[in-house]
Amino acid sequence: MTRNHPQRPLPSRRAVLGGAAVAALAAAAGPAEAAGRRPAWPTQFPLPDGWLPEGITIGRAPYAYLGSRADGAIHRTDLRTGRGTVLHQGAPGLTAIGLKLGDDGLLYVAGGAGGTARLVDARTGALRGTHHLATGSGHFVNDVVLFPDRAWFTDSRDAVLYGVPRGRGRGGVRVLPLTGDWEQLPDVINANGIVSTPDGCDVIVVSSTPGELYRVSLETGRARRIALSGADDVVNGDGLVRVGRTLYVVQNRLNVVTVFDLDARATTATLRRSITDPRFDVPATAARFRDRLYLVNARFTSPQTPETTFTAVAVPL
Repeated sequence: MTRNHPQRPLPSRRAVLGGAAVAALAAAAGPAEAAGRRPAWPTQFPLPDGWLPEGITIGRAPYAYLGSRADGAIHRTDLRTGRGTVLHQGAPGLTAIGLKLGDDGLLYVAGGAGGTARLVDARTGALRGTHHLATGSGHFVNDVVLFPDRAWFTDSRDAVLYGVPRGRGRGGVRVLPLTGDWEQLPDVINANGIVSTPDGCDVIVVSSTPGELYRVSLETGRARRIALSGADDVVNGDGLVRVGRTLYVVQNRLNVVTVFDLDARATTATLRRSITDPRFDVPATAARFRDRLYLVNARFTSPQTPETTFTAVAVPL
């Protein structure tokens, strides 16, 4: 039986020419663009030679901010292209260790042995303020986590946390001594990475030596050691990333990220798996964007010279 089809009008000359133009553009764009797929974002990007990186943070937009131990400068990289530029110029005597980007558009930067917390505008790179948290040689302000009212900084050489007020009218810096199960060891890196607990009330702090995790009350400073299941320790624990009840621990000189499942109250951490990659070269800290974990290679075991090369790498979550 013959099927009747509705009559289809012939295409106009404009439509023919327009279609040819689209086809030509698609051919010039390459197979990925022609098929409607975006080019893959790079999984590795360089930093300036001699940068001496350690901290990395990423906000809602696809930009990574990386601090310099050399002079406290901050580099911003577009994750879509891997290209970047210096956002905030450093100065002799300054350093940038851990840093976090807040919803207020400010970068909160840990100042290491300088004992400071700096606030840098993430859009313009302008310095918005400096808090002097500690003086003397017995301090090393290392990492930071953001809460609505305060930014909490660790001190690797002293058993305290520093709470820097966010916004106006929130008082001064709060010094919170660590008590309870906390063990402070001399002449080593103690408190290092810090994240919020899943319930948003307290913080989890890693002590790099001997490699333990603690839940710390922000009300009292009491620290409770988190029991590890499936792992003896998290020695060389550096940066921490938490996604829900999954905790990522960067163990820098071991070139591994250990992934733990936290219980509801963050009192037990059960090892789920480990992430390794041949591109790891003493990764110090990490930041998440979408389904990737971005890590900065601090290369602590390599010469730290103005000619030393540095990279950041991405691995799937």
